[in-house]
Amino acid sequence: MRIVFFGTPAFALPSLDALLNAGEDVVAVVSQPDKRKGRDRAHTPPPVKEYALERGIEVLQPVKITDSTLMHKLSLLKPDVIVVIAYGKILRAPILMLPSYGCINVHASLLPNYRGAAPIQWAILHGDVKTGITTMLMDEGLDTGDILLQEKTDIYGDDTAESLGKRLAEMSAPILLKTLQGIEQGTLSPSPQAGTPSFAPSLKKEDGVIDWSKTARAVHNFIRGMYPWPCAYCYLNGERIKIIKATVLEGSGQPRRIQKAENELIVGTGDGLISILELQPEGKKIMSAKAFLQGRRLKEGAFFDEP
Repeated sequence: MRIVFFGTPAFALPSLDALLNAGEDVVAVVSQPDKRKGRDRAHTPPPVKEYALERGIEVLQPVKITDSTLMHKLSLLKPDVIVVIAYGKILRAPILMLPSYGCINVHASLLPNYRGAAPIQWAILHGDVKTGITTMLMDEGLDTGDILLQEKTDIYGDDTAESLGKRLAEMSAPILLKTLQGIEQGTLSPSPQAGTPSFAPSLKKEDGVIDWSKTARAVHNFIRGMYPWPCAYCYLNGERIKIIKATVLEGSGQPRRIQKAENELIVGTGDGLISILELQPEGKKIMSAKAFLQGRRLKEGAFFDEP
């Protein structure tokens, strides 16, 4: 089949790689425009663009999905199917109606759970123990299309959005190939989504502020779900401290109060304790809690700043 692939971040790479290795005819890749990153604010291409150019595939980067030039180019490419994985924008009717087999989206949740831009993060934030991958036939709604295939996976207690994302990305590739094979052979029947939907809106930097008044389990889930971006953080004497890794301990303490500051950094929550294992002070590298404490005169009874 002639395929146009819409994708932007590294999450989409295993699927694009699988299509090419399976001999599929990927005639073009559509990705988000380059963004300025780093201290020098240099224009940085998205991972999917870099990979596509290395493989000699034409790359399109429209600023707006409604760009008439994009629609004209897609019409000339005559795709049999459009595959969309973490592209970042909702496709409109003219594009959805273009390919003969429709547009297929690979979404990192068990729809209708977690429709939206950040399904991996929100599944961890809510303390879910299972998630998965859904392939669906796209319509104009936000992840509302009919389901083609689904596959489940466990969310482990030490999973972060990064580790779970990598696992789901790898799962996506074989499910996508199976979906395309079923569509081409006419053996897959789309099924309407059933159940009450939930939503996973995109996260902003300010969403990473830790609420220590919640339970230790909720704070732990928050830290895991926010890593690696925007990262859970709090303030100590006005300095922003990113919390990279932690664990839950039994016991009681006041929210934000540092219960122990000798070799271990233990903080009180609304119910239970959090032992901070790794953290990153502002402008410094990630370090262990022990290393952090060795360079500070931090005493038991001190408090992290109130949000």
